[in-house]
Amino acid sequence: MKIFNDPIYGFISTRHPIILKLVDHPFFQRLSRIKQLGLTYMVYPGAHHTRFHHAMGATHLMQQAVLSIREKGIEITEDEEIGVLIAILLHDIGHGPFSHALEHSIVSGVNHEDLSVLLMDRLNDEFNGELDLGIEIFKNTYHKKFLHQLVSSQLDMDRLDYLKRDSFYSGVSEGVVSSERIINMLNVKNDELVVDQKGIYSIEKFIVARRLMYWQVYLHKTVLGAESVLVEVLKRAKELARKGEELFASPAFHRFLYHDFYKEDFLKEEVLLAFTELDDFDVLTSIKAWCHHEDKVLASLSQSIINRKLPKVLISKQKFDQELLDKKIKDTLFSMGITNEEAKHFVFTNSIKNNAYNALDDSIKILFKDGRVQDITEASDNFNVQALTVPVEKYYLCFPKS
Repeated sequence: MKIFNDPIYGFISTRHPIILKLVDHPFFQRLSRIKQLGLTYMVYPGAHHTRFHHAMGATHLMQQAVLSIREKGIEITEDEEIGVLIAILLHDIGHGPFSHALEHSIVSGVNHEDLSVLLMDRLNDEFNGELDLGIEIFKNTYHKKFLHQLVSSQLDMDRLDYLKRDSFYSGVSEGVVSSERIINMLNVKNDELVVDQKGIYSIEKFIVARRLMYWQVYLHKTVLGAESVLVEVLKRAKELARKGEELFASPAFHRFLYHDFYKEDFLKEEVLLAFTELDDFDVLTSIKAWCHHEDKVLASLSQSIINRKLPKVLISKQKFDQELLDKKIKDTLFSMGITNEEAKHFVFTNSIKNNAYNALDDSIKILFKDGRVQDITEASDNFNVQALTVPVEKYYLCFPKS
């Protein structure tokens, strides 16, 4: 048994040797150098926790969930327990530094879920097939579907941990959820994860907390501005690299800047291993050096990130007029002495969507004492829960403050 001291749950432990071996592996240790919330610390200074913290916390919750479900008389074998723990431990292993920004700029057609599967397969070869069952559960090909729901669903251990953890480190108390209460109420009916009737109010709070955390933290307008600038930094760096201009970068980051990699390229071991060498330090160190680059656009964008000189961000329920966008672009190109195309790195618009609960997508089911099973929106008498099933879309416009 190995004991870890977690700021959220206190002392947590693992009793399976394979879990400890995976935690000690360089692929997993890399997650300690990747922030869970990217640039959110620019708004909430405490948000410096990592994907390592989150993966360990989610694994702890999974151990609690397995225990709770077994107590309800549902069979989960020892092998299945190890498999589901492996699946949740490694569920984020494919995340790169500033993952979503990287996916929109440096690599094409590949997301962290794809890379997680590839890295799991690579680890499985290294551990002589010990991850077989965990990978089946992660891919939802194992016959007990509720095990996959514990890893990935609208009420999984991933969400239970990141809401509580992100709330703690950001200081936004609206995200606090009663994970222990929810886990104690978990049950299984017809191979489907359900929640006992007594836990309905905790589920209502969970859905509301998720909605509030998205607006206050994940989709905070300053966070959107910072992450949008980061995307533009990486896009500009990629443009210059394609033109043959030399940019400072670590060897691994240099490889991704100067070559175009697509999903099929990651099937090659050398590309996949190069990806595992990337973390936040590669990107931020490069951006710090780019602050002094002779390219005005790259230097200015990089300085925005390093010195926190972030753009003005407007939020609207309607799309912004093209006339306003053109005016901001024109103002920027005149004030900075750059071209119209270059100004588009500083002035841009996009949309955001907040859907706290989608009843059509692997819904949360409530199990009543008489054996009936109902969706939370039908079982709840709280009008807010039903209202939260409607997705809200907003638009944002970023442009230089001066």
